[in-house]
Amino acid sequence: MAERSTAAVDVADNSGNKPLTAEADQSTADGVVTNREQDTDSDEAQGSGGTESPGKASPPELHSGHKLARRYRLEECVTRLDGFSSWRAVDEKLRRAVGVHLLPADHTRARSVLAAARSSALLGDPRFVQVLDAVEENDLVYVVHEWLPDATELTALLAAGPLEPHDAYQMVSQIASAMAAAHREGLAHLRLNPNAVLRTSSGQWRIRGLAVNAALRGVTTETPQRTDTEAIGALLYAALTQRWPYENDAYGLSGLPKDIGLIAPDQVRAGVHRGLSELSMRALVNDGATASRHDAACTTPEELVKAIGEMPRIRPPEPAFTAPPEYQRTTYQQGTYGRPAPHPGITQHVPTPPPPLQSRTGKALKWAVSALLIAALGLGSWQLADALMDQSQSDDTNQTQTTDEGDKNSTAPKPVTTLKIHDAAEYYPDGTPQHADDAKLTYDGDSSTYWRSRSFDDGPVLAPFKKGVGIVYDLGSEHSLSAASIGLHYGGNYTAASLYAADSLSSSDSLKSMTKIADAQTSGQELKISAKTPVKTRYVLVWITAAPYAPGDQYSDSGFKQAITDVTFTG
Repeated sequence: MAERSTAAVDVADNSGNKPLTAEADQSTADGVVTNREQDTDSDEAQGSGGTESPGKASPPELHSGHKLARRYRLEECVTRLDGFSSWRAVDEKLRRAVGVHLLPADHTRARSVLAAARSSALLGDPRFVQVLDAVEENDLVYVVHEWLPDATELTALLAAGPLEPHDAYQMVSQIASAMAAAHREGLAHLRLNPNAVLRTSSGQWRIRGLAVNAALRGVTTETPQRTDTEAIGALLYAALTQRWPYENDAYGLSGLPKDIGLIAPDQVRAGVHRGLSELSMRALVNDGATASRHDAACTTPEELVKAIGEMPRIRPPEPAFTAPPEYQRTTYQQGTYGRPAPHPGITQHVPTPPPPLQSRTGKALKWAVSALLIAALGLGSWQLADALMDQSQSDDTNQTQTTDEGDKNSTAPKPVTTLKIHDAAEYYPDGTPQHADDAKLTYDGDSSTYWRSRSFDDGPVLAPFKKGVGIVYDLGSEHSLSAASIGLHYGGNYTAASLYAADSLSSSDSLKSMTKIADAQTSGQELKISAKTPVKTRYVLVWITAAPYAPGDQYSDSGFKQAITDVTFTG
């Protein structure tokens, strides 16, 4: 299971036939992509994305704060796999966020990565995430690219549901046009997937990873145009159905049922636009599917652009009409409705009603009512005082008679005590921490600060690639622990966690050596775990084994992840 973060990690994702420069031929011309339905980010983490071996080169040992060219300050490592690493960084000269890919200069793919990055930079098409710099210095090769904090991955958009027909039409139209332009310049994108497609806040669709990602992962093919066209068809299929058009699950989407083959989107989900459904099948014909009608298959992005142009344009949905508030008559309107209007210039005389109860009978009635009210109030006050005195005497007598017996027979509930946390440390027995320095933020009393895990490409269950993530807490001394309340930053899907009685704060202790106290799961942002029987311990481990899917933000990329805001233990 690959760990990743932030919004422009996959900025390198392509390869082509004849790049803009002769040097780019090294990164785009040979090999065949196989098993595309399993071509997910988890494959990247396992090094199965291409046909070329990364060699003996190891990723550079860099850290946050390191500067490249006295300009690019590394902030956070968001990907580290297959001999290279990707970072979120800051361009201190222009004061803007950028993304950086780093690999050793002696890496077997270093030359092809440089050539691919320079070819992509020469294209200069704003529909692609731009490569800003490609440099080799101090035994390092690094590629600097744009960072789009206002953009959202297609993966995150599809997590909420399929796209509207107009949005899906705009997406496939813009993506196909951009890839057709890239192929005319000899560049291809052999890893065009939902993680590589972004929608900006203005509604424009952009592609990240032209030429560079294919070079980073050693992905090549003899038919780049067919490969990219099929990938666009898969994107459209996913946008229409919220399903991945292969048997395996990928990118947070469920695959198709096994043994039924590739069926048209309008047979998977009701209400799918027929024209877009046929278009996706015409693009996916490259993988053995057949078009739903007699139209020819689209084998290049150029043919796909032509097919889109022949479709009737799909208009955006009409804006929702907000009904005005229900008409209400005023008292004035109700009083005058139906009455003839007075003639102009004529003053109508309105008789003045007599003052109420001003006659002799009315005055006598007022005095009688007042006397009755005074008598009633006096009688009620006397009865209320008498009743309160009787009740007070009865309570005193009952208390005198039942105090001794009540102490013998009643069992008062034991008070719940909040246990103070003295220290905390991240628990990572596999040697791979998440954010170890942030463990203390989980009991600082501030719910806006938190410790977070990295993003995972599969879930909600983290195993078998990651057994779990968690934090060990020190209660200062041995206490009887009965429950825990854990504040979570992300909701959705579900979060599963367990409590263990540990021996120390050390991450080298085996989970098998600990005593399991209790476990629970939730789909909300608060997880309560209660033990059937209190357990005495000084150290307690909160061990998260499943995390929900959440979109990317300024700190991490989209994926299955969780963060702990506040932890409270009671005994």
